[in-house]
Amino acid sequence: MWGKPKTKGAAMAKTKRHTDPKYPGVYYTATTSASGDPDRIYYIRYRLDGKPIEEKAGRSSLNRMTFAKAARLRFRRLEGLDASNQARREAETEAKRAEADRYTISKLWTAYKAANPDLKGMTTDQNRFDNHIEPLFGKKEPSDLVPLDVNRLRLNLLKTLSPGTVKNILELLRRIINFGTKNQLCDGAGFQIKLPEVNNVRTEDLTPEQMARLLAVITEDEHPHAGAMMLLALYSGMRRGEMFRLEWRDINFEKGFIKLRDPKGGTDQTIPLNDAARALLDGHPRHKTSPFIFPGRGGKQRVDINKDVRRIKEAAGLPKGFRALHGLRHVYASMLASSGQVDLYTLQKLMTHKSPAMTQRYAHLRDETLRQASNLAGEIVSDMTRTAKLITLKK
Repeated sequence: MWGKPKTKGAAMAKTKRHTDPKYPGVYYTATTSASGDPDRIYYIRYRLDGKPIEEKAGRSSLNRMTFAKAARLRFRRLEGLDASNQARREAETEAKRAEADRYTISKLWTAYKAANPDLKGMTTDQNRFDNHIEPLFGKKEPSDLVPLDVNRLRLNLLKTLSPGTVKNILELLRRIINFGTKNQLCDGAGFQIKLPEVNNVRTEDLTPEQMARLLAVITEDEHPHAGAMMLLALYSGMRRGEMFRLEWRDINFEKGFIKLRDPKGGTDQTIPLNDAARALLDGHPRHKTSPFIFPGRGGKQRVDINKDVRRIKEAAGLPKGFRALHGLRHVYASMLASSGQVDLYTLQKLMTHKSPAMTQRYAHLRDETLRQASNLAGEIVSDMTRTAKLITLKK
């Protein structure tokens, strides 16, 4: 026995059914459209695997539905060419459920951030993901990737970005995929993501003339923090981020130490507060409410000062490739290494390098100083030899 059409309310269930003998299994009910005009809702009835099915075929106002069109839909259902409305709804529900269960690259990135809320450099990684990874791979699962996809991305990025930046982008993609496989959220990519070769051994230095010009410009500059930060990098070798996070409570004037909170190595460390840095900080103005030595807008932690230190660098006529803050950290290390008075182990501790390999880039400066000292010894001995010969001849 056929059931009643799936309509709302008991009153609607009693609506008269209009049929046409030429189209068995099809009928419509009279109604009105959203605009108030007369309308028809067509239904079809058929059996599938012995089970009676009755479902809506469409409206004359929305679908231009007619008896003939509804009959064709009924025929396709009977022949198995189209799924029933219920079967389609179930398939759509299953597809949505499957989609929800899929861990795409974008979904893995969201899960990765939730699992690592305090990870350093997250803002930079987010920019790398938004600009370079998500547009190409965001909707794909790791197992959907093929080597050609990643290789094409690498080659396109290298057209405009440095090898170091491209390496960081691909490393982030690899990190996201490794997170997913480690936590059994997805299958891996099935191949190894190769990172471009990068030579990060870059040591920046300034000539005495360049240093003199820089110090003169800093003295005249009116920015409350830019020049002071550049001097502190030169006096202490501190990184930019370490200076951004630096608070007055981190300066131990009595014992002569600076505490570095959350440095690049991950563990809080201390470095000496030398006389030059002490004098600089002693004369540096304090914000009325902010705990930071170099506060940003509203007294909050500073996040950028590139514009102002670049202006000072350009006014001093420094090389275009010289990095205004990080370059001065290199100058600090170079001065100590070339002095001949600081061994590489001590320099490593002052620079808060995690491994001696990072300090090794300055070894040639110390070696050159040692060679000069050795040559001086040779010259002294030669002079003594010449003097001894003269004494012998006089005799």
